[in-house]
Amino acid sequence: MKSPQGWKRPFDDPIVLPDGRQLTTLEDAGNHVTELPEAVHERPEWQAAMEALILVATRGGPTMFARIGVMQALNRHVERVFDPSRAKTGIGVGGN
Repeated sequence: MKSPQGWKRPFDDPIVLPDGRQLTTLEDAGNHVTELPEAVHERPEWQAAMEALILVATRGGPTMFARIGVMQALNRHVERVFDPSRAKTGIGVGGN
């Protein structure tokens, strides 16, 4: 059986949207982007995500590239904060 090609290619892991829906293929993600309000999908992060989707769908390459683009656009407002309680102490410090 032949693997899906082009826009039908599935992501290795689905992208879960804030409302609980899942994007499982490049096509699902592309449709999601195009269904966003114009003011949203014209933002640079969504344009980059769509470009990654198009490149992976038309030229091949790992679907992870497109997934990363969509995830970055979805999480554009999430502020990453360092949590010192999760840091491993002593690793890579002082030549360890």
